[in-house]
Amino acid sequence: MSKKNKPNCEQVMDLFPSPFVVIDSNFTIVASNKQYADHFGEEEVIGRKCHKVSHHSDVPCSQNGELCPLEAVFEKGEATEVMHIHYDKQGKQEYVQLKAMPIFDDDGKLQYMGELVQHVEDYEDTGALLVGRSRSMMRMISLLQRVAPTQSIVLLQGESGVGKECVSQYIHQYSKKPKGPFVVLDCGNIGESLIESELFGYEKGAFTGANTRKEGLFESAQGGTLFIDEIGELPLPLQSKLLRVLESGTLRRVGGTEYIKVDVRVIVATHRNLKQMIEDGEFRHDLYYRLAAFPIQIPSLRERKDDIFLLSQHFLNQFEDGHQYMPLSAEVIEKLMEYNYPGNVRELRNILERAVILGVGSAITVDHIIIEYDESEKEIKSQEVQNDQLDKFLLNHNKQQLDTERVIAALNETKGHRKKAAELLGVSERTLYRHVKKIKSS
Repeated sequence: MSKKNKPNCEQVMDLFPSPFVVIDSNFTIVASNKQYADHFGEEEVIGRKCHKVSHHSDVPCSQNGELCPLEAVFEKGEATEVMHIHYDKQGKQEYVQLKAMPIFDDDGKLQYMGELVQHVEDYEDTGALLVGRSRSMMRMISLLQRVAPTQSIVLLQGESGVGKECVSQYIHQYSKKPKGPFVVLDCGNIGESLIESELFGYEKGAFTGANTRKEGLFESAQGGTLFIDEIGELPLPLQSKLLRVLESGTLRRVGGTEYIKVDVRVIVATHRNLKQMIEDGEFRHDLYYRLAAFPIQIPSLRERKDDIFLLSQHFLNQFEDGHQYMPLSAEVIEKLMEYNYPGNVRELRNILERAVILGVGSAITVDHIIIEYDESEKEIKSQEVQNDQLDKFLLNHNKQQLDTERVIAALNETKGHRKKAAELLGVSERTLYRHVKKIKSS
C-alpha cells in the first residue's frame, strides 16, 4: 500500500476563504495563499515586505500611526486582532480585520506570524459613521468590531462632542440585528419627570394627561438597539428601575401591573466621571458595574489630530456645494492642526461650516478659519477675541467684494491671465470665472 503525501503549506492555506499570509520578523512575506496574492499583489508577493504589499508604504505601519500586528505578536508571543486600512492591487482603500497568530518551530521558538485578512466593508461606507485612521481610532474600531456582534452592554466614555452617537450607530450596524430599530434617549435633553415615561412607557390614566397607552423607548427598540446618552443625568430612582430591566429583561409601564419582556441591546454613554459620581452618592455602584461590562474610551480630537484632514474632507462633503472648497490648502490644514478643540469633532465641524459661509464660494483661506486659541483665558475674553476676529474679517471682506472695475483692472494688470488675476484679487479662479461670465452676459 503506497503512502499518501501530506499536503504542503500552500495547499492548506488555499483552503482559507480569506487572504492568509505568513510573515517573518523582518516583515518579509514567506508564504501566502492564492486569495492573498490575487487580492493584493500585482506581482509576486513572496519575498516582499508586507507593508509594501498591503499598505503601499516603504516603512512598517507602526511608523504611519497604526498598531502593527507583527510587532505585537513578536513582542508578546500571543495572538492579536487589529483593524487596519489596506490597499488592494488597484490601489483602493478598504477596512480589514487582521487576525494575527504566532507560529512556533519544533523547539518552541517564535519563528513567523500567520495573518488572516478579513474584509470588513468599503472604506467609504465606514467613513459615513467613523472617520479617521489614527492609531487611537484604529484601536477603538478594533474593540468595536469585537464587541458589536455580542449582546454585551457597552459603556461609551468621552468628552462632549467626540461622537458617541456615531460610535453607538457603528456598534448597531455590526451587531447581529443591524436591521432592527436604533432608538436614542438623551437624558441630558429631557426633564427628569419625563424620562421615566419616555423610557418605560405608561398606561392610560397613569397620570394627568395620559389619555392613551404609550409604549416606551425600550419597547420601541425591541429586536434592536437602545442608545441611552448622558446616562449620568438619569435620576437615582430611575437608576434602580433601569437596573431591574437590564437584569430581568422585563419592564412595567408607568401605572401598569403587567411585566413586558424586552429583547434589546443597550448602549450607554456619558462625558461624566461615573466613579466619582458613585463616591458622591449620585450614581448607583451596582448599576455602574452592570453597565461597565465593556467600557470604551472615545479619544478626543486633540488625541487624534492626524484625522483632522480626513474629518475636514468628510464635513465639507456634507455641506451644500462643499466639494468646491476641496482640497484645503496646506496653510489651512496647518492652522486647523494648531488648535486643541475643547468642543472636539463637533467644534471642528462648526469651524468649517463658518469658513464655508465666510468664503462665499471662493477658496477657503486661513482668514476664514475663526477659532479661539487661548484656552486658558476666561470664556468672555475668548468670546471677545473670536468676535474681534470675525468683525475684522467681515470688514476686510466687504471692502474686497468683487466689482467689474476691480476685475477688469486685475485682468489688465496680468495681461488676461486668469489664475494670476484671481490670486491678485484674493479669490479662487472659479469665482473669477463666474464673475467674468456675468460681465460678458450683462
